[in-house]
Amino acid sequence: MEPRTLVLAVGGRITRADIPGLCERARMALECSDAALVTCDVGAITDPDVVTVDALARLQLTARRQGHVIRFRHAGRELRDLLGLAGLGDVVGSGSD
Repeated sequence: MEPRTLVLAVGGRITRADIPGLCERARMALECSDAALVTCDVGAITDPDVVTVDALARLQLTARRQGHVIRFRHAGRELRDLLGLAGLGDVVGSGSD
């Protein structure tokens, strides 16, 4: 049986000011869910940079603190490369997952 999955979507250009709100949104969603896996659709992220990586790393920490696992899907090549450089390559689905 597949674990229950909670899907979050993140898109646009992420700024430092967006990070606390993203993490709070994830925290609240996780508190209300019995999902074991969190899938974060990042396909709509534009112009990924270090701030984007920071935001996704913090989302990962938020999920782990709540006892969950997060996976990113639909990451473009540039974002996958940045996440790989940051040591977060294992949380990104391969190709167009």
